[in-house]
Amino acid sequence: MMIDKFLICFLFLFLLSLLGILLNRKNLIVTLICLEMGLLAVNLNFIMHSIFLDDILGQVYALCIIALGAAESALGLAILISLFKVRGEMTLHTTLLLKH
Repeated sequence: MMIDKFLICFLFLFLLSLLGILLNRKNLIVTLICLEMGLLAVNLNFIMHSIFLDDILGQVYALCIIALGAAESALGLAILISLFKVRGEMTLHTTLLLKH
């Protein structure tokens, strides 16, 4: 099995998500999508190493990360929807105003 090609693919996917998080300063939904893409890259890395090492522990970790990502997405979208109802816009600037 060629694990090197898979690792390069996962690294590219993770760096693309990290770049999307760092460069996106306006749209919060795109930031959430990039965060989920980063979690997906980590999950695929865990699963690939689990298959390569013939161990189930990586798949268990991946399942826990998927559950954590689903909860994070649901909570984040609920906060964004309530913020949109109150403020009428969803930008990073309006979420920074929540600190005050």
